[in-house]
Amino acid sequence: MAEKPANGHAEPLSPMIAGDPARNGSHAMIPEPRCNRRAILASGLAAAAGLVLPSCASRRGPSTAALPGPAWPHERPAETIAKATPAPVASETTVKVGKLRLIPRTAWTRQQPNISDTNPMNGIQSITVHHDGMSPEIIRSQADAAARLELIRSSHVDSRGWADIGYHLIVDPQGRIWQGRPMNLQGAHVKDHNPHNLGVLVMGNFEEQHPTPQALATLDQLLANQAAVHRVPFGSIRTHQEWASTACPGRNLQAYMNTTRSRTGRLRSMMHNG
Repeated sequence: MAEKPANGHAEPLSPMIAGDPARNGSHAMIPEPRCNRRAILASGLAAAAGLVLPSCASRRGPSTAALPGPAWPHERPAETIAKATPAPVASETTVKVGKLRLIPRTAWTRQQPNISDTNPMNGIQSITVHHDGMSPEIIRSQADAAARLELIRSSHVDSRGWADIGYHLIVDPQGRIWQGRPMNLQGAHVKDHNPHNLGVLVMGNFEEQHPTPQALATLDQLLANQAAVHRVPFGSIRTHQEWASTACPGRNLQAYMNTTRSRTGRLRSMMHNG
């Protein structure tokens, strides 16, 4: 089956993800998975690890995910979250983007996007927050986070036939920021709303888990910074479920996003006083 129809490119939609194809903004059909060696290996590794491949867009319903591990905190008081700070990362392992330090894409994958199957971003007008919706796991080290990122990317590319990982920026539980899909390329993370939309993923399944204070502190800094850099209006910082019918970013991260964007919330304060 051809990947590029006459009118351009169509990245297929998996029933597990509502990430819209970056090329044409809609899903025409769902192809059979490509049974190459990488896909078979990725499927085998995922099955062996007991993971559920990313289901950011799954509709809300009875959860079958494993219970949170001990590394994931229960809900913290608001004052604890407010005092949290992102985990430091050695400067030599990061790249500086504005006021932020990011772990470069080369730290977690050698693969490059299929540029011919993408559209240029041509400016950012909105920002959307997601969770990965996978089975809960303990993610402490950079190696843990890198492995999870590569699993997401290979699922998007090998199983869905997409050009690359669908998200542009990723926050891990320790508060580190990772580069995903290049920001000059349109993402694949919100069906029918990918153009000019920056995709931000917070690692975890927040239907089952609570985001860590470090991740939330970094998320607020990241959102405030990118909104300022790209002149994104405060009202255009959204979550996935505010675009479409989906559980993403999970009830616990959604609750935090409602709080941080409230009149007395941290993100609102950072943006208005920044």
